[in-house]
Amino acid sequence: MITTLTGNNHFALKKRLDELITIFIAKNGPLALERIDAEETDLSTVMEAVSSLPFLTDNKMAIIHSLGVNKPASEHIEQIIDSVDEATKLIFYEPSPDKRTSYFKVLKKRTSLEEYNELAPYELAKWLVEEAKNQGGYLSLPDANYLVERAGVDHALLSNELDKLLSYEPKISRENIVLLTEPAPQSRIFDLLEAAFKGQKRQALELYAQQRAQKVEPQAILAMIAWQLQLMAYAKYSSVRSVAKIAKDTGVNAYPLTKAQGLGARLSDSKFKEMVGDALEIDRLGKTSVINMDEALKTYIVSL
Repeated sequence: MITTLTGNNHFALKKRLDELITIFIAKNGPLALERIDAEETDLSTVMEAVSSLPFLTDNKMAIIHSLGVNKPASEHIEQIIDSVDEATKLIFYEPSPDKRTSYFKVLKKRTSLEEYNELAPYELAKWLVEEAKNQGGYLSLPDANYLVERAGVDHALLSNELDKLLSYEPKISRENIVLLTEPAPQSRIFDLLEAAFKGQKRQALELYAQQRAQKVEPQAILAMIAWQLQLMAYAKYSSVRSVAKIAKDTGVNAYPLTKAQGLGARLSDSKFKEMVGDALEIDRLGKTSVINMDEALKTYIVSL
């Protein structure tokens, strides 16, 4: 059997690979497993891995990692597939393939292709609920959504946070989420901007102070503000209004775009351009002259 594992959700991709390896080793032992890093090998090594007979076992598993980036070898994908011994379970592990290539088209046609892409926030929340249940715990859907909003959309990070919460108490509460998890920096910067736009200047400055207390440098905070402004520009000036379409066109996750769209809708064009111009000026001065970046950013925040 030949399987291709692909997609940009590296956490889910690795988890699936680990599952297949665990099942195979349980039946055949670790010596029946062979891994090939195709980025740093040649065609003959790949051919040997897929065509050679198992040693001291009835079956073997060969994992070919990132063959697509090795053009001289990947051009022979048809020959590689045709050479696979019937006792070999072959896995092509392709996290970032170029789907326009004939190589990928052959994989799609001639192998069992499993694609694992990043999940939307609501899908991550549902995954957290189901995963908590699988581990003997409980997490409500509203609290799962809150955890995603607080910690961000990194699948691996959310998995770690879930493990931590379940270890503390199987029935996860909103209070424990606040107690045991740290807000993602970008989430905090969004909260900072939102507070500033609502006229809650003191809260915005407190959020800024929290970032500085966590040793986040002013230039890093400015970079995160710039990223939020870029998201707002995507959402505010795109020729389409669908967040899903904007996300597809820009490669940005739909969740932060949805939040940015809400912020951008409150701003006039002139105010938004003023915000961008002022941020650029702070960045320019920070790189070309001696200024107090903390004071410059705090002034910027209260002026929003």
